[in-house]
Amino acid sequence: MPEPAPDPVTFTIDVCDVDPDAVTVDALARLQLAAKGLSCRLLLRDASPELLELVAFMGLADVLQESR
Repeated sequence: MPEPAPDPVTFTIDVCDVDPDAVTVDALARLQLAAKGLSCRLLLRDASPELLELVAFMGLADVLQESR
């Protein structure tokens, strides 16, 4: 029986000072994609409500998740 895959390494990015715009969301999504390729994942810390709303509007709420 194969061994289960290890949990991915998680990086938390503090986004409290970023502009809540499409350029920011695009950059974060690209970072998440690169992290996934390395068996890692990114979580957003201190995201503004505006940034989280834009992430959801762009259909990326499942990809760019907030740390809890």
